[in-house]
Parts: sequence; C-alpha cells; structure tokens
Amino acid sequence: MTPNHSLSVHLFPCLSDNYGILVRDDATGMVATVDTPDADRILAELETLGWGRLDLILNTHWHPDHTQGNAAIKAATGCRIVGPAEVARVAPLDQVVADGAVVDLGQTPLAVTEAPGHTLGHIVYRAIAAGQAFVGDVLFPLGCGRLFEGTPEQMWDSLSAIAAWPDQTVIWSAHEYTAANARFALSVDDRPEMAAHARSIFEARERGEATVPTTVGIERAFNPFLTAGDAATFAARRAAKDGFKG
Repeated sequence: MTPNHSLSVHLFPCLSDNYGILVRDDATGMVATVDTPDADRILAELETLGWGRLDLILNTHWHPDHTQGNAAIKAATGCRIVGPAEVARVAPLDQVVADGAVVDLGQTPLAVTEAPGHTLGHIVYRAIAAGQAFVGDVLFPLGCGRLFEGTPEQMWDSLSAIAAWPDQTVIWSAHEYTAANARFALSVDDRPEMAAHARSIFEARERGEATVPTTVGIERAFNPFLTAGDAATFAARRAAKDGFKG
C-alpha cells in the first residue's frame, strides 16, 4: 500500500497571541496537537472539527504557554505526550525524543530536529513528504524566538538548518508576532520588495487574518534573521530587535 502523505492542519488563536495547531493524518484519522497553550480551547476545537480523537501531544519546548495543557488534555483524551526532555520539568511527558527521532502520526512520519536557542532543548517536527513543519518558537514570519537560554550561535545554526529545507516547505509557528516583526524588518531592509511584503502583512492583520503559516522560501527572502548571513550579524539584529520600539 502506498502511504498517503496528506495532512490536515487546523490553526486557531488562543491566549493573547498564541496559536493552537491541530494536525490530522488523513489516511488514518490520527490527530495530534502541537503544544498545549489552552486545554479548554484545544478540546473545544476538536469537538467543533468533529475529528473525534486526539492521539498525541507534540511538545516543542518547556515554556508554560506550550505545555500547561498537557495534564488536562491527557486526562480528557488518553493521548500520549511526546517532547524534549526539558518538558518534564514543568509538565507530564510520556516519551522523550531528541534529534534524529521519528514520531509517527498514523502514516505520516514526523522527523525531529533539535533547534536550540530559544530554549536549550527546543525541537521541531517536520513531515518531510507532506512538506510541512511545526517549529514552535524558533522561526516566525519575519522573526525568530528570543534567546532565553541559548546563544546567538546556537540560534543561527538552528535557523540555518531550517533555511536549508526546500523553499515550498510550509512553516507553522506558534505565535502571531508578524506585524511587529515586519516593522523591525523594515528598519534593516529598504528593498521595495520588503516594503511590499510588509504592506501585505499589515493589510492582512487589519482584516483580522492570520499570517501563519509561511514558507521557507518566503522567510529566506525576507526574514531579517535569515538574511543576516552570519552568526555575528544575526546576533546584532537579535539584540536590536530586543530593544526595538518601532
């Protein structure tokens, strides 16, 4: 039997600026939530979708706005919780995964890649055949995560690894930060193409539209943290963004 690499992804806002992400393997109907920012909202969205089950929690890192729903969702659904070892410091975790692991969501294998920088144990999940990746707080449209634990060199390496994926890879991030990211991007990139891209983002947000997902190709072209070129320039831009008031 030829595997069906089709995934259905449902994105929805929760908390102040998080996104919940539910993912279904279309061949088997198995369902995962990427992180657990808001247990009640995730369970309500599952009910609304009519998907009828939740098999996995896929944690990307330990921060509470990504793990605080683990216990309640497991209690409600009996799902298995998968994530990096650092999650266990704050929330239930059934299976520890690290770089090179593969997590099967039905017929969809999700490759695990370590991506330190935001936290030291941050991981991302990539459905290679389906061309989709779930990157938590590493990469955002026109942005990247703050360096709470890692070094600029670690984050540059993590971003560079993602940037090496095919251009068409769809990137699902965990927050809606894009308008603020665009304002910073305009401060370091005066290309007309950048201005046009930023304008499209501002207009989308004015319409109340999500700017997630993005693609590797779009971010490689416009994201100031991917266009930095080297770790030193990345570090300078990350520090500038931390203090940016625009």
